[in-house]
Amino acid sequence: MNDALATGLGGLAVLVALIALRMPIAYAMILVGGVGVALLNGPDIFMSQLKTLAYGQFSIYDLSVVPMFVLMGAIATRAGLSRDLFRAAAAWLGWLPGGAAMSAIAACAGFGAVCGSSLATASTMGQVALPELRRLGYSDALATGTLAAGGVLGILIPPSVVLVIYAVIVEANIVTMFMAALIPGILAVLLFLATIALYVRLRPEAGPAAPRPTRAELTEASLRVLPVLGIFALVIGGIYLGFFNPTPAASIGAFLVWIYGAARGTVGLKALRGALLETARTTGMIYLILLGAEMLKIFMSRGGVPQAMAEWMANSGLAPMAVLLILLAALIALGCLMDSLSMILLVIPFFWPALVEINGGDYVPAAEAAFGMTTEDLKVWFGILALIVVELGLITPPVGMNVFVISALSGGVPMRRTFLGVAPFFFAELIRVGLLIALPALTLWLPRALS
Repeated sequence: MNDALATGLGGLAVLVALIALRMPIAYAMILVGGVGVALLNGPDIFMSQLKTLAYGQFSIYDLSVVPMFVLMGAIATRAGLSRDLFRAAAAWLGWLPGGAAMSAIAACAGFGAVCGSSLATASTMGQVALPELRRLGYSDALATGTLAAGGVLGILIPPSVVLVIYAVIVEANIVTMFMAALIPGILAVLLFLATIALYVRLRPEAGPAAPRPTRAELTEASLRVLPVLGIFALVIGGIYLGFFNPTPAASIGAFLVWIYGAARGTVGLKALRGALLETARTTGMIYLILLGAEMLKIFMSRGGVPQAMAEWMANSGLAPMAVLLILLAALIALGCLMDSLSMILLVIPFFWPALVEINGGDYVPAAEAAFGMTTEDLKVWFGILALIVVELGLITPPVGMNVFVISALSGGVPMRRTFLGVAPFFFAELIRVGLLIALPALTLWLPRALS
């Protein structure tokens, strides 16, 4: 082991220690990356890079979509879209056994398609759906577990901020990633609905059915949700069909959600100001983490850590699929300790080069590749798998963040009961991961068909 690699590994250990001590991950990465580059190449090199690094990182056009999607989600939260989605879903599904929980899942999927954030989806839908689930007599475990699990749909169903960041890191096409995420996202919704159906069949008292709505109630609820479905169809459909790129699509979506909220009287100037301030804070946090990740990436590259990791995995003698499963398991474990965006930025620069090396290199033909696909297909397939297991970290003990959010909203439900309620959904997610690994076409078919 040479001195540069030893310094890189030492820096990685210091970074883990700083995160364990609860230092914000952006500051930890900036500190370790800056000090590491200074140690390897001298402080002058570090200062020379620093004066242009921020501009070079933040001026990437693809990143301009981030504040627009964040703004769309912030306005949607204030516009009352979540309530309309839940009422419409409850009108169609609520009369079934476990139907209110199924409605919450469907509403989480719909809101996640506008919001793009798991924590925001869990928090917003928890406030809307939890009182109704309790009124109907749902068990605490099923009610809180459903909402915690439903929140994870926000990170994958497009548009997704984390998916955009992943695409920027591995230099993938954002539109292609959005296309690839749609079928796995729908599969998650179907598996979650099946999980609830099985749960209430085994424990009927946990999820009683609501009264069947009248035709007038069904019509009213459906009409109220049509604008939301129209906005989603315009934004995502426009991207898929090539009418506009993600950034203009997100801008149009944010504008239409604001018009919708203003027309309903739920988004006035005060609410709009709050949405803009939230967008500024969230975007600033994301960009600061991006800067820290880039500084850490430079340090680790000069120390040779990603290259050493790729070489070690390529020479480990493990089957390519075994290496993939190890990396996915590591992502689940890390998801228990940090948020999804930080995790993607921290580990993908290490994991991705290793997978490329194992697959046979950047330009290997599919017939000769270890995973049976080109590098372009691999980055799409692995990206969706990575985001799904990152979702799992949000509902995995001891730290699952979605569970903390729902537990705080529940006002007294022990966290242990929420973890028990979320366990069936965790296993449903493992089934989804297994299906996507066994059938890569579930991820790759739609991008290929629409291209």
